[in-house]
Amino acid sequence: MADIERALTFYRDILGFEITQWYGSSAVFLSAGGYHHHIGLNTWYSKGAAPAPERSAGLFHLAILYPTRKDLAAVLKQLIDAKYALTGASDHGVSEALYLNDPDGNGVELYWDRPKEEWPFDAAGNLQMITEALDLADLLSEVH
Repeated sequence: MADIERALTFYRDILGFEITQWYGSSAVFLSAGGYHHHIGLNTWYSKGAAPAPERSAGLFHLAILYPTRKDLAAVLKQLIDAKYALTGASDHGVSEALYLNDPDGNGVELYWDRPKEEWPFDAAGNLQMITEALDLADLLSEVH
């Protein structure tokens, strides 16, 4: 992270993670549901740095699983209200996913898994994942 406060605006204020502990002024731990931490943000080697080049070794994206479709819809509404841009939205048959970049350019996938009995299997029992456009209006109907 180049700027912890900017990262907190994204992870805490938009995505809804809670601060569990500050570690000095250069690191902070966040969680969902009271766990000690799911995400650790720090500026130990990166304060004020530019994002890593897109075509270089490193993290492709992190994926955050939401428990229900309604929870994913709620975070989509928060993103829209914050005017935070998506880079994609897909229906994978097994899941529905939103894609975006955090303030430092790290890829983030926000998704929920459909119940396994709804997953697409062929006649031989093989999983048939897909990548189709996600109907965002239908997803948002979960929170209206």
